[in-house]
Amino acid sequence: MIKTGIKTSRRQQILAALAKMLEESPGERITTAALAKTVGFSEAALYRHFPSKTKMFEGLIEFIEETIFSRITIILAEEKTTLKRCEQIVHLLLTFAERNPGMSRLLVGDALTGETERLRQRIAQFFDRVEAQLKQVLREAALRDGLHFVISDAAMAHLLMAYIDGCITQFVRSEFQRFPTLYWLVQWQVMAPSFLQQPLAVSEI
Repeated sequence: MIKTGIKTSRRQQILAALAKMLEESPGERITTAALAKTVGFSEAALYRHFPSKTKMFEGLIEFIEETIFSRITIILAEEKTTLKRCEQIVHLLLTFAERNPGMSRLLVGDALTGETERLRQRIAQFFDRVEAQLKQVLREAALRDGLHFVISDAAMAHLLMAYIDGCITQFVRSEFQRFPTLYWLVQWQVMAPSFLQQPLAVSEI
């Protein structure tokens, strides 16, 4: 969540207000007039900090990118096994969306209806980067852990991304009532073993 306080810059105040409005007005399109009123600035003052609403949304997307990818870097440094890395990365995305409902609307594109195509492309690129990171983690599984999966690393990364996207979409569609992490731990306990190739029994060799 974007923190605000005495030393918070006006840009941060604007972004925090925008995220809050996205959370409190699910399904509604945010106008700069309403945002200016919420922040307590004039629209002219708003545009002194951001030349367009697109740039405001881009500021939130940059916050999402920096938060997620800096944390993924930490996960890769701290977690040494492939499946634990995957678990932590998926949980990171679900938890971030749950703690930042307004930004979850950006992640699923709900808040970008009628906005510039560049914003939707930016979100698509964000998810592509996460998927590429998962794919890289899975690609190293055989060397790192001696693991072999029943499907390719690309197919498994795609499956995990579909799970993330589905959980966040349900969260937004339920107007933030159906939490993304609700069944995550029990579902992962079922999913993780099913990904692994089981060694052949002696009778099958």
